[in-house]
Amino acid sequence: MDSRVRLKIVHGWKNVSPEEKGAAVALGNFDGVHRGHQQVIAEAARAARELKVPLGVVTFDPHPRRLFRPTEPAFRLMTIEQQARLLSDLGVDFLYLLPFDFEMATLDDRAFAERVLHQGLGIRHVAVGFDISFGKGRTGSPQAMKAYGEELGFSVSVAEPVANRDGEKFSSTGVREALRAGHPEEAARILGRPFAIEGVVRRGQQLGRQLGFPTANVEIVDYVVPKLGVYATRTRLPDGRVIPGVANLGNNPTTGEVETRLETWLFDFDEDLYGQVIETQLIAFLRPELKFDSIELMIDQIRCDETQARAIVAPTF
Repeated sequence: MDSRVRLKIVHGWKNVSPEEKGAAVALGNFDGVHRGHQQVIAEAARAARELKVPLGVVTFDPHPRRLFRPTEPAFRLMTIEQQARLLSDLGVDFLYLLPFDFEMATLDDRAFAERVLHQGLGIRHVAVGFDISFGKGRTGSPQAMKAYGEELGFSVSVAEPVANRDGEKFSSTGVREALRAGHPEEAARILGRPFAIEGVVRRGQQLGRQLGFPTANVEIVDYVVPKLGVYATRTRLPDGRVIPGVANLGNNPTTGEVETRLETWLFDFDEDLYGQVIETQLIAFLRPELKFDSIELMIDQIRCDETQARAIVAPTF
């Protein structure tokens, strides 16, 4: 799934090669690369064009919440591979993945600006969001970054907030809330595209194939878990084809499965996908996950789900 990526991923901020330094960068977590994030990246892109330098994105892996709140449920909106593809599509040249470890967590805002951005990455410009906080205790602010930039020799721009028609600012939290409530359309409005789950197709019980609707099963590893239930979907295959379908996100109570997984029935498709990486967009929530009294009742409901999903996703193909 990475064949479209043209950017270079730079791991860390120490011992960075000269050719990987000197970029105009956007700084943030960028989980989801939603429309607000895209505004920050656009600010960095403008500076990169003016300065005639590469465009970079500086973010953290793992997400800081993993260090400070390790027992919380999974919350990520995308994998690093998905993030890299989206950033590449936005024209980003370098993705700087900074390890958020105890060393990083103990750097105050000045040390972060001086040691990481200035000395480590040699940035020429940094674009930040209007509400950014950085450094130990989250003491750094856009104003502080501007002051450090004047002192250390890099320019700073602050992106204005991006909001919906009701004035609500776009945020990763808003995407998570929409998904957990079963509103993938609202999540898509914030993201600027449908939310998608990517993973390796695993072999399951193959009950679906026996019943006439084979599914591609992907485990939910480090994603935020949307509302469990049935969704109309579109799935991108490794070769770029996009196939409409219907998926059950859940624990399969009727057949006794326990781990949360996404089981997608790709319409009018019968090829071997085991071991391949696919990316499935959740287009519309159809119904909650149910436990059926018999396999026959489950089949009847799946046929109803198919009809509803085809009406939503199939006509565009």
